[in-house]
Amino acid sequence: MQNTTPPATDPGFKLPGEEKASPDPLPKIQEPVAAMPIEVAPVAGAPATDTSTRDLAIGGAVFLVLLIVYFFVRNAYVHHMVVKRVAPSAAGSAGWLMFVGLSFVSAAAVLAIINASKFLTFAVTAPLVLVGLVALVAALFVGRR
Repeated sequence: MQNTTPPATDPGFKLPGEEKASPDPLPKIQEPVAAMPIEVAPVAGAPATDTSTRDLAIGGAVFLVLLIVYFFVRNAYVHHMVVKRVAPSAAGSAGWLMFVGLSFVSAAAVLAIINASKFLTFAVTAPLVLVGLVALVAALFVGRR
């Protein structure tokens, strides 16, 4: 018995360079548009919000130096409180609260200096300053016991 069906016109695969036997089911709409590069131009009057990695590295280094300085200031503050006859546990707690308060306030300041248009917003700066000030006030009250 011989096969009487005609051979298929589309073998299911094509080698590169072969012409298609059937047209595409979806027509192509302007193929050069996909290959064109996209130009991004700043909008006139818009603030620049791009922060370079160099600025971030310098800001991070300044913040790290400030943390080291605040640690020594914390130790001096705890020693001063103990000399004034404050309990060592209360003096230690006040010292750590002062360290946290100074750290949060300086983090807000460093971020504002790095890129004011991006970081000097209410959503970023207000929580940092608020936590910092609350910790500094708590350090003063804890140190009075």
